[in-house]
Amino acid sequence: MGVRETTIRTMSLADIETVVEIDRLSFSLPWSERVYRLELTENPAAHLYVAVKKKYTDENILGYIGFWYIVDETHISTLAVHPSERRTGIGEGLLIYAMEEAESLGAEVVTLEVRGSNQPAIMLYQKFGFEVVGRRPRYYKDNGEDAILMTLKDLPGWGQTRRKKINISYG
Repeated sequence: MGVRETTIRTMSLADIETVVEIDRLSFSLPWSERVYRLELTENPAAHLYVAVKKKYTDENILGYIGFWYIVDETHISTLAVHPSERRTGIGEGLLIYAMEEAESLGAEVVTLEVRGSNQPAIMLYQKFGFEVVGRRPRYYKDNGEDAILMTLKDLPGWGQTRRKKINISYG
C-alpha cells in the first residue's frame, strides 16, 4: 500500500469512526468523535481531508489532516497516518495537499504545534520549510511535555519553489 494508490478527499461525517480510531493509535490525547463532528459541521475555518485507498467499492482510510484557515494564516490542527501505513509517503501527500489547498484560499503563513519528542514529524515539517519559532511550556496535559511551535513563513514561495511532485491523485 503506497502513496501511488492513494486518493485524498474531503473528510465526511461517515469517516469519523475510522479517523477517531487512527487518532487513538497515534496520539496519547486523541480528539473525540464529538470534536471531529463539530469541526466538520460547525467550524467554518476548519478544512479536513482523508487519504484513502479504494478496493473494489470499499475505501480504506489511511490517514487524515486538518487545518484552520483564518484571514491569511493556516494552522495545521491535526495530522496522522495509520501506524501500518507510516513511512510510505502518505503523511507527505496529506501535508502537500493541505498546503496547496491553503495556498489556494490565500494563506501566506502556515503554523503548527508538535511534541518536542516527535522527531519524525519535526523532520517532515522541516523538509517542507517549517522553522522552529518557539515553544509552549507544558502544553501537553498527559505528561507536561512542551510543544514546539513551527512556522512556514512564505507559503506562496513554497508553492513556487519547494513543491515536491509525487504520484498522488486529488479527489
